Amino acid sequence: MERTTLRRRALAVGTATVAVGALALAGLTGVASADPAATSAPPVSADSLSPGMLAALERDLGLDADAARGRIANEYRAAAVAAGLEKSLGASFAGARVSGAKAVLTVATTDASEAARITDAGARAEVVGHSLDRLEGVKKTLDKAALRTAPKDVPVWYVDVAANRVVVNAASTAAGQAFLKAAGVDSGLVTVARSAEQPRALADIRGGDAYYMNGSGRCSVGFSVTRGTQGGFATAGHCGRVGTTTNGVNQQAQGTFQGSTFPGRDMAWVATNANWTPRPLVNGYGRGDVTVAGSTAAVVGVSVCRSGSTTGWHCGTIQQLNTSVTYPEGTISGVTRTSVCAEPGDSGGSYISGSQAQGVTSGGSGNCSSGGTTYFQPINPLLQTYGLTLVTSGGGTPTDPPTTPPTDPPGGTWAAGTAYAAGATVTYGGATYRCLQAHTAQPGWNPADVPALWQRV
Repeated sequence: MERTTLRRRALAVGTATVAVGALALAGLTGVASADPAATSAPPVSADSLSPGMLAALERDLGLDADAARGRIANEYRAAAVAAGLEKSLGASFAGARVSGAKAVLTVATTDASEAARITDAGARAEVVGHSLDRLEGVKKTLDKAALRTAPKDVPVWYVDVAANRVVVNAASTAAGQAFLKAAGVDSGLVTVARSAEQPRALADIRGGDAYYMNGSGRCSVGFSVTRGTQGGFATAGHCGRVGTTTNGVNQQAQGTFQGSTFPGRDMAWVATNANWTPRPLVNGYGRGDVTVAGSTAAVVGVSVCRSGSTTGWHCGTIQQLNTSVTYPEGTISGVTRTSVCAEPGDSGGSYISGSQAQGVTSGGSGNCSSGGTTYFQPINPLLQTYGLTLVTSGGGTPTDPPTTPPTDPPGGTWAAGTAYAAGATVTYGGATYRCLQAHTAQPGWNPADVPALWQRV
């Protein structure tokens, strides 16, 4: 996706290259937008977290139930604040991240005069030497070089917003330097780090459930989606090509791949037959299903959990966004790097932070016995690429304002461009509506058409 689209969704930056070992999964998707200026109310109450997610956060991050709820509530707020500051800081914005058990938000800028603006918004300010745009420009140059020729012994590269550098992980310093030379990038902005990582894709309609491709191979469902009246699920592109047929977890006929991109990206969607009903749920593997309320993108440092048909529930944190990874099949760009483990068969499975869908499992290295690094394809770019709507508990919201805004009927107090807090009331078309999630109204997101954001009263 282009940078402008990524900014609208407040995605943080990171890049990495990985060797694929099919971690296929498919998913239930949809989008909810947080108001960039709102800090008081998370999109969904952290008290609604499922017992399964709380248990996984305790096991993998050492958080008891109260600490987990508090952290996720803070992470919701951090995403909203970071989105607003990214927009207001413009070219001086240098990334956002959370840290610590309480998810304290840090926002970096290249302009010291903007520190007060950051502090007033409730974040910790950090003045650095390089803007996010500049570092992403270096990363984009590396991506272009990798598309021409996949780098040898260079599995991952990304923008490290904490270090304010581009990081290239390589088997040796010489391999990393050779990649930089071939790409022609400014080595003064890059750190080459030694790494033994050997990522691969882990391949072998509720998120995390198994499905089978053409009777050979297994992946996991990511999130339920719709395209018009057609139901289906989002998954990883390496799980199947257009026309590949699938059977569900019950081994009954399920659907057909309608779109698939791999390598380059790792995204796909499957249209299912009338026997399958898309639900806004992710499999909690014995601990209760997790409800999907939206797809507000998280920032670096946020806790995230994964559901997959091989290893079930596992949690960790987001390490870098917009990572590039090199698998044996080619380079994948735009994925998110995490500390969550995964194994073959988990591919395509759900990544979720609190109640917000984040993406579908792509590939990684290691396993769930010794630990590992795993990458996911962000859900919002996938939805936009294929024109899909995420199935959510509120009915779903658009991924972005329409390119050609629809004409909203006149009348009432609701207005596009207005920031609404959760609980605010407006009138529209002769009816009164209450705001369910803090957001900034966009053309076409009127109360009558977006039930995930507004409830008629």
